[in-house]
Amino acid sequence: MKPRLSHSVQQQLVLTPQLRQAIRLLQLSSVELEAEIAEAVASNPLLDWTEEQDTDGADAGELPEAVETASEAVSDAVSEPEPGPEFDLWQEHGSRATGAEHSDDFAQQATEDSLRDHLLLQLHLGHFSPLETRIGVALIESIDDDGYLRDDLDTLAASLRPELDVSPEQMLPVLHRIQCFDPIGSGARNVGECLQAQLRALTDNTPGRGLALLLVTSLLDRLPRLGLGELAAKLDCSPADASVAVALVQSLDPRPGSRFGALPADAYVRPDCVIWRHQGLWKVALAPDAQPRIGLQQDYQRLLERTSGADAEYLRGHLQEARWLLKALESRADTLLRVVRCLVREQAGFLEFGPQALRPLTLREIATELELHESTVSRAVAGKFAHTPRGTLPLRAFFASGIGTDAGGSASSTAIQDRIRKLVANEDPRKPLSDAKLADTLKKEGVPVARRTIAKYREALQIPASHERVRVASAIAPAPRPTGPRPTAEGGP
Repeated sequence: MKPRLSHSVQQQLVLTPQLRQAIRLLQLSSVELEAEIAEAVASNPLLDWTEEQDTDGADAGELPEAVETASEAVSDAVSEPEPGPEFDLWQEHGSRATGAEHSDDFAQQATEDSLRDHLLLQLHLGHFSPLETRIGVALIESIDDDGYLRDDLDTLAASLRPELDVSPEQMLPVLHRIQCFDPIGSGARNVGECLQAQLRALTDNTPGRGLALLLVTSLLDRLPRLGLGELAAKLDCSPADASVAVALVQSLDPRPGSRFGALPADAYVRPDCVIWRHQGLWKVALAPDAQPRIGLQQDYQRLLERTSGADAEYLRGHLQEARWLLKALESRADTLLRVVRCLVREQAGFLEFGPQALRPLTLREIATELELHESTVSRAVAGKFAHTPRGTLPLRAFFASGIGTDAGGSASSTAIQDRIRKLVANEDPRKPLSDAKLADTLKKEGVPVARRTIAKYREALQIPASHERVRVASAIAPAPRPTGPRPTAEGGP
């Protein structure tokens, strides 16, 4: 087994170009990754596309082998050949799956993964009390697309009353925890606070961190007008140290929400991995196009051996960048496969039986099992999709918060919502189930859920309240037929 770096060591390396590149690649979807790699190949003469293997007439058992070179970790998932085209995804399972449309190119219409969705996922999978969760939802709903909380806490607290009676002092600790979510700095009330959150996430021995904190705290507004010498005097440091601090600040992201945005209505995604079933076991592999096929340009490598001087320095620099990129791609593939395999192990019931079998699962549980940091797992699942017998699903669909049951276990919020949907679908349209009745039904099934929680889940499912469902039912119900004899044209019997 490869040795794993501890989180403290990872943080110490956070500013190295290699790790920064690996982090950026990890959070990209397969489509975004392809664009990133195409730009790298165009700008680096030491990189080149490798010949793509012809899989048109290949046996489905050969198709995963094209992916195997991306990471050694793939080998155990594709050790046996699969009968039928495209892994025979529906074998033993597809006939029972609902809503899964087969697609020859593995494309699926995309759903919007906004900044709010990303933050809410981390909130619900974190360890927050019920009150803190309600505060967190209110704060996240007020964050704009750039990642900033524009309203002050006093105004926001007043707008939440009487439904949620909390003070700004109660909201502030929750806000600080949200600012540590991925992307770090989300929920900041100004640029300085945003940059401070990102700097505090670094270790104390990060070069320039202390001076950078002082800079963004008290001198950020004046920075464009200050020269390096004057800035060094105000920071009481040498110009060289001031330059390191400025470079560190420039490496931060003042708009943490900018990489999230609404997708066009007709946008499609290409899955990053494929999950299929063979002989009763669930298998995982990278999707055929998820790992760009690039390698080192052999002609330039040979030229480097015969070149000296400035030309050699130029080629060596690009060679090092190319090797970093290939290593980062290998690390991305390895991390993504490890996370997806863990999700499949934990949520096999979800793949087998559907949302009602989705068990509570948090980012922390996956991170602990894989010895990774929560932010790494968050980046690995953000914007990623898996092609499964139940359709193309976002990886975040495998996570769910939980509610304790009378039997001592727990039920996921997704499973409870699925149960509510089924109860409403099978109700008498003339006597719809109220939220209280739904809560009683679930309590009898061993899942004690408060009526207000039922209302929240029902609204999330876009199910109208019971009195509105009565009006809808009466509007679409056929008119009752007359029971007496039909009148003749003259009005007689």
